[in-house]
Parts: sequence; structure tokens; C-alpha cells
Amino acid sequence: MKFTLSWLKDHLDTTASVDEITEALTDLGLEVEGVENPAARLADFTIGKVTSAEKHPEADRLQVCQVETDDGPLQIICGAPNARAGITVVVAKPGVYVPGIDTTIGVGKIRGIESYGMMCSEREMELSEEHDGIIELPSGEVGDRFIDWLAENDPAKVDPVIEIAITPNRPDALGVRGVARDLAARGLGTLKPRDVVPVPASFKADLTVEIAEDTLDGCPVFAGRLIRGVKNGPSPQWLQDVLKAIGLRPISFLVDVTNFFTYDRNRPLHVFDADKVAGNLRVHRAKGGEELVALDDKTYTLQAGQMVISDDTGPESIAGVMGGLPTGCTEDTVNVFVESAYWDPVQIAYTGRALKINSDARYRFERGIDPAFTIEGLEHAVRTIVDNAGGEASELIVAGAIPDTSRAYKLDTDRVQSLVGMEIAPETQRSTLEALGFEFDGDMASVPSWRPDVQGEADLVEEVARMASLTKLVGKPLPRKHTGVPAPILTPMQFRESAARRTCAALGYNECVTYSFIDQPAAALFGGGDDATMLENPISSDMSHMRPALLPGLLRAAARNQARGFADMALFEVGTAFHGGEPGEQHVLVTGLLIGRTGPKDVHGEARPVDLYDAKADAEAVLAAIGAPAKVQILRGADDWWHPGRHGKICLGPKKVLGIFGELHPRVLREMDIKGPAVAFTIWPAEVPQPKAKTSTRAPLVATDLQAVDRDFAFVVDAGVEALTLVNAAAGADKALITDVRVFDEFIGGSVGEGKKSLAITVRLQPTEATLKDKDIEAVSAKIVEKVSKATGGVLRG
Repeated sequence: MKFTLSWLKDHLDTTASVDEITEALTDLGLEVEGVENPAARLADFTIGKVTSAEKHPEADRLQVCQVETDDGPLQIICGAPNARAGITVVVAKPGVYVPGIDTTIGVGKIRGIESYGMMCSEREMELSEEHDGIIELPSGEVGDRFIDWLAENDPAKVDPVIEIAITPNRPDALGVRGVARDLAARGLGTLKPRDVVPVPASFKADLTVEIAEDTLDGCPVFAGRLIRGVKNGPSPQWLQDVLKAIGLRPISFLVDVTNFFTYDRNRPLHVFDADKVAGNLRVHRAKGGEELVALDDKTYTLQAGQMVISDDTGPESIAGVMGGLPTGCTEDTVNVFVESAYWDPVQIAYTGRALKINSDARYRFERGIDPAFTIEGLEHAVRTIVDNAGGEASELIVAGAIPDTSRAYKLDTDRVQSLVGMEIAPETQRSTLEALGFEFDGDMASVPSWRPDVQGEADLVEEVARMASLTKLVGKPLPRKHTGVPAPILTPMQFRESAARRTCAALGYNECVTYSFIDQPAAALFGGGDDATMLENPISSDMSHMRPALLPGLLRAAARNQARGFADMALFEVGTAFHGGEPGEQHVLVTGLLIGRTGPKDVHGEARPVDLYDAKADAEAVLAAIGAPAKVQILRGADDWWHPGRHGKICLGPKKVLGIFGELHPRVLREMDIKGPAVAFTIWPAEVPQPKAKTSTRAPLVATDLQAVDRDFAFVVDAGVEALTLVNAAAGADKALITDVRVFDEFIGGSVGEGKKSLAITVRLQPTEATLKDKDIEAVSAKIVEKVSKATGGVLRG
């Protein structure tokens, strides 16, 4: 949003400087993005007078001029055709920067004769594109600053231009009037009244306007007046100056008027050439497929449902976005229909995006303009046209009604302190809101129609604080309400996730953060990929489903690393997987992946391929870190993406699964393009039971000075018996004395017989009350043999 200082002063009676205004605007939330101030750019140029001009002896087109300046006479060589004695000129002395040619003037020689400055043209000073000759001033005293002469004789050329950034919630600031209102409320001046005296109606127009019933939600009101006998042509100089200053090209008066009010009052308008309108106007929705050549000379094909303004021949304007070329105004236009309407912001945004049209009208309508200003804005435009281009106006033509946007909220003057932390007197709060256009009935503040962003009591507080300046907010420490150690903020699950991350990192794993979305084939490999977890609008075809597990993402990452020459990897991730598409159908997992070998190739043969026991050890370490019980069961029967014979489920009973470890199925590795051995573990932290007692101290250390006893046993069992079954049976023989059972040998073949194997275990007995005697040890040993024989059918090896 750009505007000039003089344009702002048309609405704001102020003596504030440009710096004061720009500082206040940024503080009010209307951030200043730039200021073009000719006064700063042209401050060093002075006025001089040419006392003589003689032809350069070595160049036909150059003049050697003697110029009277505030530093005395200077010799300046000039090639301008109008350089001659007696004229008053603008001088750039040595050391002055000339913006139009991006050069700092110095003393130089031209064809052997010295020149001590430059006499400038308008283009060289960036005042216009005029460069046929140097500037000739009709008046001016030698030595005066040229910028002071301009301010007195041609102020438009030294008018500062301010550019501000407008946030989407402040459509009122898209008009200079809205900016001036904010500055007036801040105290930088007084808002000038800008009422209009409507042009009296001279006749009743034979043109009617109709809004289709299904379009009233998108265009609740449409108004216009017919003006006959206008004389279109170049705009007045003041209008051309303000439009040029903000970067708009003056076209013709009738077009320039609509551009002016778009920026002046945030009131987009459209002017139809009435003689080119066939019949009456109708606001309706397009059927789809209609074509219209717009004012930008491009042909647009309308989509069904988009709002258009049509006459009897078809669409003539894309409602709220851009007018049509066939009914546009030209220099021959005599009779015009000036239109002012209110359009629904959402529908205008959809139309503009679908047709890829960016216009000032669309930019404002889709952010929301003042609906109550619809007819008043029309009267402003009609008055301006009649006063400058002549003509007589018809009666007002209105279809529909101005939508009711009235609403009021209670102003609680104490909430400024509680919400913002500022102390502002209640009377100051009320006067601030009144200056912004709010009206009070007791404590209820009615919101002005140009502020669609104010939607509650907190917004009133925001307006008061914004005007008071949040830079005055002073930080104050809050008093402590409680003493002692504060309660923990993190949840138990957050503590577990953090502990799992630290443990995996300490074990040598690298953390990955992968997308929660994966492709359907990968999801199907891990039990997902159904419609329940499919995304309606995926960002790519490779991210069409929510992940059912973390392993697909880790395997994809591993495949990318292998393709780049990294064969040995340890990756882990802590994140959410989804077993459904509804809220609550997700769970947190801790997953680790090992691929390749345990270390680099070594001459001593210490490196080996990773196996399921590496994954088991790491899974147990993570479970221990998050508080899982030490005694668990290892069972089979995991999902089919695990190797059927080389995996284990870490359980607390057959239905309470804490985690899974093992090799991945070769089919999965092949589908995911993984080479070499790959083992993994997955842990469900939420399944780990919470501690029964919560204390701030550790459990007491249980220690004994009694000697532990180790006894070895070898059992002959069937070859299909699992070692874990034997270990669990031995450990259950006496839970008070037996603290550890480990397998240390396995023997198959030979004397044990066909289909049999020998498993040797070490059992540690730890007494707590008295040293074990032989008879105590023998009694426990007998129980161990009995338990193992009953559980496995094995016999003690002789």
C-alpha cells in the first residue's frame, strides 16, 4: 500500500514529520517498508545562473558556460541544446551525487578544458523522463536550495511516498482514510471530515439492475448511477500526480477516478460505457464456459458458479475482480454507468484464484471492504466525475440491501491489565476506541462497519494496547505463588521417550526423523495401506498413507544410504504410527534398525554380521531405561514382516507385548531394496507398566555378605525344545534363592542320540539369611531337575 504525504494530509490535519509518521505507523502494526523522499535525495542541488556561454573550441555541440553559484563563478561544460546565457539552472557541484545517472560529480577535463560541476535535466534528478535539455527555472535566487524552490513552486515533485505492509486482518488500512484514522487515534493529528454532497438527480435512468436469487449471498447489494454528457480525457494534474507517485499509470479521467477511490477510501468501483451496455444489467452466477475479454486484453473462460455482471448479450464484467473490455470507457465515452457493490470475500477469492487474476479490486474485496460505504463511496465518485468531467446524474439505482454487520462487545477496562500487562486509564481506553470509530452505549462498544477483524472483547483490548504502543510495555517478574520444588511438567510418556532417545544414542544409533506419510506398497508390507489411513490430499504419490510402523521410514533411509556407499548403519526413531484414521488410533513407538556388520573390516576378525542377539540386547537396554521389569518372557508369533524363526516378542504374559526384536523377513528386505543382514527392534513405551509407588527417593539397596553358589546342570532334551523354556523352568524352581540362570553350552549329535540335544546351564543361588549347606543345595538342585524334566521332558545328562 503506497500513498504520498500530501495525500495523507488530505485526510489528516497534522504537523508531524515524515519520520514521526513512519515511526508511528510501524508501531501501530502498519509496518513501513520504504519511504521515497525527494527532499533527502535532492538536498545538495542548488540554483545557479548562467552568465555566459561560448562554443567549446574542440567540440561543436559543447558550450563552455560561466555559472554564478553560492561558491562564486564556476566553469561548467554542457552539451544541452538550451544551454545559454541568462537562464536560471539547477547545479550539481563537485561531490554531489546525481541519482539519475548514478554518479558523483567531480572536477574533470572535457576536450582539454576543465569543468567544475553539472547543470541537470529532470531525468538526471529523477523528477521525470524529460531529458531534452537542462532545467530552466522561471525564478529563483542564486545559492538557494533547489528542493526549497520545488516545495514552493511544484510541491508534487517533492512529495514523500510512504509504502506500508498491510496484514490480512486490516482491510481498512488499504485506504488512505483508514491509515489517517489510525494516526489520528494515536494523537498525530486530527481526522478531517470528508463528507460528500450527492449530485442532485436530473433524470430517471431507463437502466435497471437485478441480482439473481442464488447470488444474493455473494452480492447482497449493487448500486449505481447513470451519468450523461461526460467529457472523458486526461485527468487533472493533481490526480495524475498521486497516481504516478504510487506507481499507477494515468489512463483517462474516468478510469483514474476508480483507481483513486480504490486507494483513497478502499472502495473499488467500476465504470461502464452506458452506450455499449445492451439492455439491463443482471448479477448472477455463470453457467460455465462463457468467455469474456477483460480490461487486461486477456480472454477468460468462466467456471460454473462464478459471479458475473451481464447485459442482454452476455457477461460484461467478472464481478469484484475485473471489468470487461467491450463495455470499458474510452476517449469517446459520453454516457457512463458508475457501479458500486459489495461482494463476498470468500467467493471473490475463489474466482480470482481459479482465473489467476490479480487486480486491486480482487485484492481488496477478498479481504473485506466496508459494506456500509457502498452507496456513499458511489456518491463520492459521481460528485468527482460531474465536477471534473461535467454531465448530469440519474437517480440512484439499487438492487438488494446493505448487509447488517452490526455487533457490539463489552469493554472491560480491567482486561488491558490482565491480558496485556499495561495500565491504561478507563477514560483513555474509551476515547481511543471512539477515535477509531467505535460507538458506546454504556459499556457496550459497537464495532464500525470497516473493521471486520474485531470479533470479540479481546480485540477491543488489542486496539487499546495497539494505540497506547506496546513499546511502553514494561516487563515485570511475577511473584512466586508456591515454594519448594515445582511439580514436573513432562508426562510419564514424555520422560520415557526422552530416556529411550538418550539410550539409543548412547548405544551408537543415529536418530532419524522421517515423514509420517509413506506410499501404499510400503504401508501394506507392515500391515497398513488401507482406506482408513489414506490421505485425501497427499503432497505426493509417495506419501499417500499414514505409516503403520516406523520401520518403513528407517528402511527407506537405509536404502538411500546404501545406494551412496554406506553399508553399516545403526538408525533409530521415536515417533507415532497409525493403526487407523480416527483420533486416538495412533501409538508411540521406539524402533531401532541395525544393518551390515558390527564394525569395519578387521585383520583380527573382530567384526561380524549383526544378528538378532544384537537387537535383543539393545531392546532390553531401552526397556530397562524406561522402567520395564527385568523378568520378562520371550515368545514367538510376531507379525509376518519378521523372520518366522529368528525373532522374539518381549512379553509380560502372552497378551502384554512390550517389544519385538529379530531379523526382518527376506521378502521385506527385497521389497525395500536393502542389502545384507538387517535386524531391528520395536518397543511400545505405553505398554510398560507404571511404577506402583511414586516416591522422590530411590529404593533401598539390598546387599548380602553371604557367599553365592553356582551349580551347573546338563539336560538331554528333544532337538525342538527351546532353551528359554528350560531356563524359565529352572528359574521357577526356587524364586527366593535362584537369582540367575544362563545357558553356556549346547551339544548336538554323538552320544546324545538322534533328534536330541544337550543344553548346559549355570544356576546361581544367592542366600539371604544363612550360608547354604550341602543338603540345602541338593534340595534346590532336585527341584531344578524336577521342574526342567516336567517342562521339557528332558533328563539329567549322565
